[in-house]
Amino acid sequence: MKNFLFVLVLVVSGVCLKAQSFEGTVKWKITSEITDPDVKAQMEKMKDPANQAKMKEMQEKMNDPQFKAMMESNPQMKTQLEAMTKAMASGGGLEAIMPSGLTIKLKGKNTSSIMEGGAGAGMEILYLGDKNQSYRIDRSSKTYSVLAPGKANTQNENTKVTKTSETRKILGYTCTKYVVEVQEGKQAQQQIFWTTTDIKDIDFKNMARQRLAQGQPNMFYDKIDGVPLRMEMKHPKGTMTMEATDLKRETLAATDFVVPSGFKEVKSTF
Repeated sequence: MKNFLFVLVLVVSGVCLKAQSFEGTVKWKITSEITDPDVKAQMEKMKDPANQAKMKEMQEKMNDPQFKAMMESNPQMKTQLEAMTKAMASGGGLEAIMPSGLTIKLKGKNTSSIMEGGAGAGMEILYLGDKNQSYRIDRSSKTYSVLAPGKANTQNENTKVTKTSETRKILGYTCTKYVVEVQEGKQAQQQIFWTTTDIKDIDFKNMARQRLAQGQPNMFYDKIDGVPLRMEMKHPKGTMTMEATDLKRETLAATDFVVPSGFKEVKSTF
């Protein structure tokens, strides 16, 4: 599931990188499903009364002064741990951990992506185009991390991109279906993109030249035309779908695209 979250943030944060003329907000709805029987069983165990009691006990331990002192050196980790244990202790399964939505703000070369729902609720990725740099912002702990740039890698031999003739309407835009098959080791993954060429002020192909993490494989999005309004990721362990529910052109404040003053820089755990 952690890989799903990473891929999700990587994809949506790359949608609008670099020179864009679009200014406004794009909202996405996210749905997830675990298909692997073993993972399903683990999720069900989280609802077991004994495990729920352990989670609540862990929450209480996090209030211990000694534990708090230990976590002071890593406030982002503390925030993540608090969110995870709270979600699990609430009795929720997959819906308590996985995100339910995402909001992306765009202004010039800058983007701000904020996760909604799940254990990663409130996670924000800020990209500043003039610096060509991404940051993770944690407003609850008043910290930020500088995300390392990726290494260039132009090898695409394990990826097959197929444009189909199938279309559908999303937010009033006509979208064409692309099927992407990726082979990573012994595991085959499939991603489906529904893209429209009717939105001229967002350049999706810039995603092919951007990374959020060191050593990630080369992106294949330079083979896809248009802006994706729906993305489906299919993995042996489960699926994740995200679809744009609102695209609004509006003037945004410049203060939405700066690292907040007074926030402490910490080492990235993402």
